Amino acid sequence: MDEKKVESITARDVDFAQWYTDVVKKAELIDYSPAKGFMIYRPYGYAIWEQIPAYLDRMLKDSGHENVYMPLVIPESLFAKEKEHVEDFAPECAVITEGGGEKL
Repeated sequence: MDEKKVESITARDVDFAQWYTDVVKKAELIDYSPAKGFMIYRPYGYAIWEQIPAYLDRMLKDSGHENVYMPLVIPESLFAKEKEHVEDFAPECAVITEGGGEKL
């Protein structure tokens, strides 16, 4: 696990994203992964994470809505379409170029 320590917590109104990262890191809820851009949820952080979808599921069902599950792999052509609909759209994602040992 990454041993970077949080010396001080950034003010929330200055940089919300950094404030959030500082808080969850300082509380030892997450750690940085050796893979850039990924985080490791520590036990208490994961326990909190498990409660979030459970809460949302109850809230949705209580309001008469139904859940759906969307694919984790999305064709690049659909991301390209979003540029037409969302100003400054810039997908931040991993691009799969190989599957099962074969180039895609």
